[in-house]
Parts: sequence; C-alpha cells; structure tokens
Amino acid sequence: MADSTAIRLSRIEEKLDKLADAMVSIARAEEKMTGLKEDHDRMYERVNRLSQKLDEIEKKVDDNARVVGVINKLFWVALVALSGSIAAQIWM
Repeated sequence: MADSTAIRLSRIEEKLDKLADAMVSIARAEEKMTGLKEDHDRMYERVNRLSQKLDEIEKKVDDNARVVGVINKLFWVALVALSGSIAAQIWM
C-alpha cells in the first residue's frame, strides 16, 4: 500500500510540475501580449500623427496648385498681350 501511495504522490507531483510549467508559459505569453499591445498603441499613434501631417501637406499642395494655376494663366495672358502688341506694331 505504501508503494501505491508513493506512486500516486509522484504522479500528483508530476502533474503539479506540469501545471507550474503551464502557469509560467501563460505568464510569459501574457507578458508578450502586453508588449505587443504597447507596440500596437505606439504604432497607432505614429500612424495618426503621419495622417495629420499628410492632411496638412495636402492642404499646402492644393494652395500651391491654385497659385501655380494663377501664375500660369497670367503668363499666357502676358504672352498673348506681348504677341498682340508686337503684331500691332508690325502691321500698323
């Protein structure tokens, strides 16, 4: 009977050891998950900042496009006026 009790206790000890190993593994997995969540949050904030910067750049590009469009039109108006004045001088 002492042998069966010893065998039974050794099996219980083995199971407790496995349970302790499993608990350590779970704790490590939780630490990794916490680290990954922190990394995710940092990346999310970085993407948000980049998105805001991109919106600002888009506004500046739109403003610059309008200015360039106006300058382009003024250039063509000046070129047509110059051509007209040269033509008027030649034929008149």
